Parts: sequence; structure tokens; C-alpha cells
Amino acid sequence: MRLPNAAHEFRPWRIREIAPDFTLEDVWALPVHGGAEDFQTLLEVIASGDPANSKSLAIRVLFRVRARLGSWFGWDDAADKLPIPGTNETSLIDRLPDDLRNTAADLDLGSLPFALLYRTDVEFAAELSNQTVHGVLHLAWVDQGEGRYQGQMAIYVKPRGLFGKGYMALIKPFRIWVVYPALMRQIERAWNARVPESARGKP
Repeated sequence: MRLPNAAHEFRPWRIREIAPDFTLEDVWALPVHGGAEDFQTLLEVIASGDPANSKSLAIRVLFRVRARLGSWFGWDDAADKLPIPGTNETSLIDRLPDDLRNTAADLDLGSLPFALLYRTDVEFAAELSNQTVHGVLHLAWVDQGEGRYQGQMAIYVKPRGLFGKGYMALIKPFRIWVVYPALMRQIERAWNARVPESARGKP
């Protein structure tokens, strides 16, 4: 379920101090519930996903079209060398405080095109850079009370000029109505296959 930005912003997530100049684009409640110790499982579920080989035909088509366009127009060429829009920095790693550095070094995101930033007991962030945007994937393990937790996903972006803004506006309907709903179903199936129903912590 898509959430209002306030559902993310009112909590003291560390990403807000690291990327205050980024726009919070989307916030989604993930269809995963568990105990305090299950955040690692959520990260593993996300890492196991491969959009290009998703069970959803719509997601496969959209991601393969994006990959083809990126190849034709060089949208992903030397992406890690591009500065974050409006700065001289090429990565948010340079902004990490000492207590967050190297905290995600042991994680593996598989085929997902993100570079790891940090991880805590309830929070994870990774970044992506290309010719359209510099973005951040943020995952959180939200305390629901009485030992229950639910996953939450937020996307932060800084578009690269007018082209980046136009690109984000163009893909927004596809993200909201096609990609994310299919992604939620995929995450739910993967979660249910890993976490016994008795341990999911649903109210």
C-alpha cells in the first residue's frame, strides 16, 4: 500500500540527515510482518528479486525496455562517476557519519543496480546513479508495538536537470500503477515462503 510521505518523515530515520537535499518520491508499506530479528530476512528477500526476470510480465517488459533504452542512449554509462546534482560529490558514502560507515559491507544485493550505503538494526539504504537521476532505496523495519514489525520502502531522488525531471514524470504512472503493485505481490510471495505464518507478527 502506498503511504503519505509523512508516514516516513515523522520517524527519525538516518537517511534524512544524509540526504536532506533529495526529494522523497514514494513511500510504500511492504506486505511483510515479523519480529525484531526479521529485518535481515527482508533484506535477503529484496536482494533475491530480479526485475528483469520477474514473474510479472509487465515488470519484465518495462525493465527490459528501460535496459534497452539505457543501452541505446548511454543512460547508465560511467554512472558512478557522475556528481550528485547540485554538488561535487559522486556518492552519498562521503556523507556518512563514522558510526554508519562499512555497516553494509557484508550484504549482497544480487542483480539489483544499487551501491550499498549503510545498515542498522531497523534501517538500510543503497544508492543508484545514472544519466536521469541519483536515487536512494531506503528500507525500514517499523515497530508496530507488542513485538510486531512491518517493512517500509522509501525512494529518494535528485533528477538530473530538465531531462531527469521529465523522465521521472513520464514513468510515474507506470511506477505507481504497474511496477510497485506487482513488486509488492512478488515480495509478499517471497516473504511467505521464507517466514512461517506463526512468526509473521501480524495483529
